[in-house]
Formats: sequence, C-alpha cells, structure tokens
Amino acid sequence: MAPPKIPVLLGATASGKTALSLSLAAALNAEIISADSRQIYRELTIGSAKPTDEQLARVPHHFINELDLLDPFDSGAFAAQATERIADILNHGKRVVVVGGSTLYLRGLTGGFSDLPKGDASIRARLLDELHQLGAAALYERLKQLDPEHAATLDDTKTQRLIRSLEVIELSGKKLSDLHSTVKPPRFEFILFGLDVPREALYSRINRRVDEMMQNGFLEEATRLYEQYGERHRAKKINALETVGYKELFEYLDKKITLADAISLTKQHTRNYAKRQLTYFRNQFDVQWIPAPTSDYEALAAVEQILAHLCHS
Repeated sequence: MAPPKIPVLLGATASGKTALSLSLAAALNAEIISADSRQIYRELTIGSAKPTDEQLARVPHHFINELDLLDPFDSGAFAAQATERIADILNHGKRVVVVGGSTLYLRGLTGGFSDLPKGDASIRARLLDELHQLGAAALYERLKQLDPEHAATLDDTKTQRLIRSLEVIELSGKKLSDLHSTVKPPRFEFILFGLDVPREALYSRINRRVDEMMQNGFLEEATRLYEQYGERHRAKKINALETVGYKELFEYLDKKITLADAISLTKQHTRNYAKRQLTYFRNQFDVQWIPAPTSDYEALAAVEQILAHLCHS
C-alpha cells in the first residue's frame, strides 16, 4: 500500500500558515513538520513568530525549539532528518502536515536533496575566522576558483551558504556542482498548498505583526541575544541572527539607528522578504493556491478544500 500523500502548507510570512496547519492537522490526526529555519532555534521565539505554547501543546510539532543558535544545521540536514521523521510518524499510524516558508528547507524535502557530508565544527570555525579577517568577497573568489559553476548560483552576501559550500568542498574533495548532480529523490509524494493573500492585505498583516511583536517583548528578547551573542553577530558568525527583525534591533542596540527606524526597517524588510518568498514559490514549485482564511468559517472551508484535493489527486 502506497503511503498517504503529504500536504505541505506554504506561504509568505504572516499569511496565516500556523493557524490553518493546526486545523488541518486536527482533521487528519497528523503531526506537524515545521519547515522554518528560524523556529528550530530555542532562543528565537518572538522574532521568529513561533507558535505559542498552547498551539504547540495541541498538536505534536517537529523541528521547533530543537537547536541552540550555535548548533550547525542546514537545508540538507533538515531534508534528511525530516524524511526519517515522516517515515516514523507514518509507521505509527498517524498522518503528517508540513508547514513553513523557508524555501531551501521546502525545496530539499519535497524535491530531493544531495547526500552532503555533515558539518565539521573546526573547519567551519576556521572559515568563519577567515570570513571575519578577509571578508566575504575574498572567500567568494576562492569558491569561484574551486567550483565556478556553483559559485555562479550564490549571492556573495549570503555568508552561511558561502561558508557551507567551502566546508563541503574541503570535506568531500569534490565540487558542489558535482555533488548536487546526484540528488536523492523524495521518498514521499508531497502536495503543495499555498495561502494566497492580496498584497496590500499581506503588507498590513506584516506591519501589524511587527507592532504586536514589539508589544510582546521583542526588544527585550533581542537585547538578551545581543548581550550574549553580540560580538559573534558582528563577526557574522551566527547566521540566524541575520534574520529580519533581530538584525535591525541589533543595529539599534549598537546605536547606529533609532528604535523607530529599527521598527520601520523591520516592517520594510519583512515585506521585501515576503515578496521574495512568493516569487520563489510561484516560479519554483507546483502549488495549489487557496485563499488565506480570515475567519473560522473560511478556515473550515480551506481545510475541506485541501482534504478534497488530497483524496482526488
């Protein structure tokens, strides 16, 4: 008997994925696989829009509050581990709902992933020191010499991917472009559902969410992280703290901008991020788009629409 099709609920930040995923999981007797590259970290709570304790208690969640900020983790590790957890959940007679907006996590899980070597802390630490001393441009030039095909696919400002690329080449002795040519196909059939929110409404949601985050203690959370990790952040040694919101509040705490500017920039950069997410989803994935619900009635209708599609696809 073939394993059941697995619904993937994706969408831009602030589109309402968390609330709908809980309703869908309840209808399917499912556990939730979170495909969010920030909610996996224990220290990032308010700024990552993590589900509340009450929401986490309603349905078992995976890949939330599982790592510390200094723990190495990437999309390949997520895809491999999530695949194994999905198999285990299904073997125990339950269903699975995948939810998230991290494009590389979703791509690796649903489209297959390369079997890359695990990270090496000593190599990564050395590369991070070189990044701090030499700068990203120098390391990017090194990558261009080692693997020009892969280097051409990278944004040289995305230092985490740059470091990981050099780390993998050093560990494997192979070009990443060659390793990526041998992709493990996904073990399960995923059906992707996207929450469609009119752009102006989405931007209003984002602005409102940022205001609510500030009211709920986001500055205090960022201050604790700044006091603990500020030096590492300035040396760009913790990629997760480059996240929108934390980055702007760190600039405020560095006395580079005002708090009002930090809040305004967080809203602007979150809107920009949402736009990039949607562009990626529409160009790279085969997504069944459904209107994002704005009421309990609409949420029920959305769940019924997803269930019907799963039954007939």
